[in-house]
Amino acid sequence: MMKRGYSPRYDPCPKGPSVTAPDPLPRRRLRTWIRLLRLTRHTENQLREYMRVSHNSTLPRFDVMAALHRNNGPLKMSELSEMLLVSNGNASTIVNRLEKDGFVARVPMAKDRRVVMVELTEAGRAHFETAAEGHAEMVDGILAAYGHEELDQIRDLLHRVNPPEDR
Repeated sequence: MMKRGYSPRYDPCPKGPSVTAPDPLPRRRLRTWIRLLRLTRHTENQLREYMRVSHNSTLPRFDVMAALHRNNGPLKMSELSEMLLVSNGNASTIVNRLEKDGFVARVPMAKDRRVVMVELTEAGRAHFETAAEGHAEMVDGILAAYGHEELDQIRDLLHRVNPPEDR
């Protein structure tokens, strides 16, 4: 005789080997991805808030200035958008705002005036360096629980996941 409300197809409390067996590997991979995504979103939210409150800026503006600072010279708009993994239109919108604030300058390329180069101004370099110092302190605080060995392990594991062109 079957209990009322019981279905042999669905047992909310299964018994036997499936209770103690680990989740299937695809499910574990999905859970890992979700944890990484949550960590990324949480960290980005903290950094966005820091940029907004402390520097009256945004993370995308910081990213554009960081790319220009790393290059230590002018970049073509197409190179900039490729470095940032955004569309040319998205990069142009951010550059327009930075140019309006005096942090970047557009310079036509000498050989081909159709090509526009973008570079940090002195004011942009100073603003970026101040923001970058605080940004680094924020990231250091977020990851403060990890020592050299643990950071090396995380880096190595992530390198195994990332395609070689992203390393």
